[in-house]
Amino acid sequence: MSASINRTFGIAKAVASKDLRVEMRSRVMTNQILPFAAIVMVLFAFALDNDGVLQRVAPGLVWMATLFTSLVVVQRSFAVEAADSAIDALRVAGVAPQGVYLGKVAALVVQLVAFEAVLAFLALILYRVNVDAHGAVLLVTTCLLGSLGIAALAAVYGGLSIAGRGRETLLPLLLLPAVAPVLIGATRATESAFGSDGARVVEGWPWVGLLAVFGAVFLFGGTLGFGPLTDE
Repeated sequence: MSASINRTFGIAKAVASKDLRVEMRSRVMTNQILPFAAIVMVLFAFALDNDGVLQRVAPGLVWMATLFTSLVVVQRSFAVEAADSAIDALRVAGVAPQGVYLGKVAALVVQLVAFEAVLAFLALILYRVNVDAHGAVLLVTTCLLGSLGIAALAAVYGGLSIAGRGRETLLPLLLLPAVAPVLIGATRATESAFGSDGARVVEGWPWVGLLAVFGAVFLFGGTLGFGPLTDE
């Protein structure tokens, strides 16, 4: 049993390392996605031009940008696998699909957290959001758990849509409705971290607990279902 678990985590580590190396070499995140998100944040700052409004919309804007970024990252990740028939090769080789799934999730979480860190920094600068030490702890925890929930679902639906026609539109149609609870919880927790509309930090922790539950459920379900769902 322990040998099987170690083998699964070894596969997950290899898949995550491969995905992160591909991203580092292509630099799509740093050269395309991050500049686009920064431009959107700046445009909102000019369009709204009201500190109170900006502080209220900042949490939702950060998480909406994160959600749409996850769509791009997942599509690219699985498009590479589909182009080279890597998923089929792994299946024929008897590689545990649980390890592939966990590796995809881990790589996606790393990329999303890095992206959220940049967006949160921009929100602090452009929208004059004030975050104290307790708010920073809440914000970091929210980013980790929110990213886990999004990644756990996105990896499942990315694998499900890999063989379908029109997968560029299929993934958003599948993912966006399912990830709504994570988006709501992460936004509410971030509002408490930012102090939007007078929200207190203590009010955000119940939402963090909800994010933890969603992340655990989605990760467990994805680990069990990724293999059958990706079988043709």
